[in-house]
Amino acid sequence: MKKTVCVIGAGYWGKNHIRTLHELGFLGGIVESNQETLNRFAEQYPNVKGFLSLNEALREVSFLGFTVATPAETHYQLAKKIIEAGKHVLVEKPFTLQNDHAEELVRLSEKNNVNLMVGHVLLFHPAIKKIKNLIEENKIGKLQYIYSNRLNPGQVRTEENVFWSLAPHDISIFQFLTDSFPKSITASGSAFLQKGIHDSTITQFKYENGVEGHVFVSWLHPFKEHRLVVIGSEAMITFEDSVQRKPLLKLYSKKFNLMNGIPEKIDGPVELIEFSHKMPLTEELSYFVDHLDGKKPEISNGEHALDVTRILVDASRQLEIL
Repeated sequence: MKKTVCVIGAGYWGKNHIRTLHELGFLGGIVESNQETLNRFAEQYPNVKGFLSLNEALREVSFLGFTVATPAETHYQLAKKIIEAGKHVLVEKPFTLQNDHAEELVRLSEKNNVNLMVGHVLLFHPAIKKIKNLIEENKIGKLQYIYSNRLNPGQVRTEENVFWSLAPHDISIFQFLTDSFPKSITASGSAFLQKGIHDSTITQFKYENGVEGHVFVSWLHPFKEHRLVVIGSEAMITFEDSVQRKPLLKLYSKKFNLMNGIPEKIDGPVELIEFSHKMPLTEELSYFVDHLDGKKPEISNGEHALDVTRILVDASRQLEIL
């Protein structure tokens, strides 16, 4: 049977799933409740089946998997229905808005022997995978600190705050790089545009293995800045991905040594690290399709997403009481 995937939701991000899966040759169907939008995609992709509801699409036996690219509050119910139908599913981030919903979906996926993935797309970014390799190869010594700035004057949402909108990317990266769940989480933020909806947040993490880090996200910023800094005992890594220039990954041979109790700065060369420029979404959806045979995914799976959800919920509780 040819591997085909059905996309649920043809909106802001769903249209990217549709385009990418079509380019890969695996787009089989589109679920979209807006008839006008569905008609437009039917004209663009005449050989792809269109449905107004998930129930209709689940009756189509040719679909081996589904991707869910709808508003976050709908993820739980849609994913649950797909899993109980015995179909593999990739749910866009954020996975769910509640811990118990995330826990139930992971449990159901195991019970029904289906693969559950979540769209933490940056785990498939070649630069992030390269950073993981550099850490594992001990190129920076002992991992000590990670921080990320994800600042963007782009779309301000009314249904979710900047933390839920942007921070899942970086939390998933921190989990990927540290292989550890934080032992403590501290979050603070500010809400200026809309009451109770944070525009900027800073979240700090401490891990059992001694690694620390923070994530700073904001949509009140004059320019786009996506910067990840990874600090080790022997060297440091920076990754910058902004609209102003092409993405850059650098290895800095910089560190500090204590000489007679006084920190001495050691300055070494800066190396530009080459990496593939494959599109992360293409890599993610290819990986999902490759696992439609039932082989369990190791990257961005349900267990990883459950940890990310727990962190998001913990930090959000702190933001709510500010």
